[in-house]
Amino acid sequence: MSDTQFWRDAQLPYAESRRAVHSRACYVAHTHDTVSIGAVDAGGSIFTSGDQRHSLRPGSLVMVPAHCAHACNPNADAWSYQMLHLDADWTAALLRESDPGAPLPRQACIGDAPSAYRRFCQLNELLFSDAACADKEAALVLYVGGRSWLGRPPRAVAPRLPAARLQRVVALLRQASNQALPLAELAAMAGMSRYQFIRAFRGATGMTPHAYQLDLRIVQARRLLRDGHSLSRIAHDLGFADQSHFQRAFKQRVAATPGMYRRAGA
Repeated sequence: MSDTQFWRDAQLPYAESRRAVHSRACYVAHTHDTVSIGAVDAGGSIFTSGDQRHSLRPGSLVMVPAHCAHACNPNADAWSYQMLHLDADWTAALLRESDPGAPLPRQACIGDAPSAYRRFCQLNELLFSDAACADKEAALVLYVGGRSWLGRPPRAVAPRLPAARLQRVVALLRQASNQALPLAELAAMAGMSRYQFIRAFRGATGMTPHAYQLDLRIVQARRLLRDGHSLSRIAHDLGFADQSHFQRAFKQRVAATPGMYRRAGA
């Protein structure tokens, strides 16, 4: 039985993803106004674009530039695939931050490196999950900035964030721990591209900026719970989307629900 799912988020308008399982859909030659990255999960397909004609197998990854005519159709009864669409201007701007002289390819690129396929699947799994919007934004920036979808190996060594800049960023995160600070603002404070900043911050602290800020909230939540504050008031005051978001984040870091933690000291 065929099954198709779409992911979109109004807070991340530059990205959209699709997952299709046991699909028999066929496509005529068409274009997208987005940079599109697809992965074959099962079965196989024939990809055509201009003079290009390729047989795609499970684990194949294909990147199609915006406005590039192409078609991809199953070469058997059915196939399963994933497709990520990225706003072309957002993608180009992100890449220019780290490498101003590197233009996007004008033709489709195809690869079958297992590591590139795994990275794509990990990203898409996160996008379809109930993870926080900030986590999805960071994952998209890391994936696109890492350029593995262009057939390039990821950069192994994270850039270094100078101590003085790190201290300024950390001070702001602590001061506004209950607010969702824009990634672009934090990167500008660090004097880095968004991609470089996330990698440098994670290299220095072991966490992404959003995860670091969330951890600060949980530290505060533990203190407020010990002081007898209600769960709903803590969730609101610390900037969680709702009480269930607070409970989930707390349990991930304390291995107990907020209620269990509070009762332990009663």
